[in-house]
Amino acid sequence: MDDYLKEALEIVKAQASVRTMTEEEITSMVKKLVRGIQAIAEDSSPVSSDDEASCDPSKCVREKTITCCACGKSFKIITRKHLASHGLTPAEYREKYGYKKGMPLVCKSLQRDRRKKMKEMELWKKRGKK
Repeated sequence: MDDYLKEALEIVKAQASVRTMTEEEITSMVKKLVRGIQAIAEDSSPVSSDDEASCDPSKCVREKTITCCACGKSFKIITRKHLASHGLTPAEYREKYGYKKGMPLVCKSLQRDRRKKMKEMELWKKRGKK
């Protein structure tokens, strides 16, 4: 087990040197990698069903990333094309993982930037003048 942990830490260390990661992300990644490396070493497939069960929508949406609950990958935006690779539409994805009906599947910083841009454009004033 100690060797698996060392290997996982090396991988996470390399990942953390490339992008900023929260303590929670680092811990989660180490745990996932240890299980994966151990499963490979013991020649069995890693169990991914507990990853879906442990997917908490409020923790998946972070400042700079949003994590796909279906596969665990991080993105700035979870696109229709990506969800189609899991056989889901955005509406089905939201329902399956407990997101609110109209919630955008984007990271917090991008959501904030979009909101700011819309307020600057003041589209509601332009519509009223027609």
